[in-house]
Amino acid sequence: MAGRMQSIVDVHVLFFNEQDECLFIRRANTGYKDGQYSLVAGHLEPGETIKGCAVREAAEEVGAIVDANDLVLSGVMRRDADQNRISFFLTCHRWQGQIINNEPDKCDDLVWQPLPHLPDPMVDYVQEALKSICKSEILSDFIPG
Repeated sequence: MAGRMQSIVDVHVLFFNEQDECLFIRRANTGYKDGQYSLVAGHLEPGETIKGCAVREAAEEVGAIVDANDLVLSGVMRRDADQNRISFFLTCHRWQGQIINNEPDKCDDLVWQPLPHLPDPMVDYVQEALKSICKSEILSDFIPG
């Protein structure tokens, strides 16, 4: 009998500006999907809430000060990767501070773009999650081909 599946949890933030454009970051020097666009994101730490993770990552990656009450769940994805992963996608329309690249060692571009138009190339599972979110599908699965 197989053991229970364990999952790694990550949290992504969809920042939307006043023009209803979404913020994308291009990964660099991380060893994972470098050169591809993604969202502000990070791994959930022990004892941390999902919204708490989003608040922390927003400050660390782009200098945005976010109130957890301004985050809205927009999607959850279960995905197969090196291990089973659960990805939460939270939307944010309000924050304090100016969006800047706070981690130039891990990100080499920030771009605002309206959905469903996505920058290219895009991290595959993030692209699929955003397609689901645009169709108001909150739950999705991603199994790479």
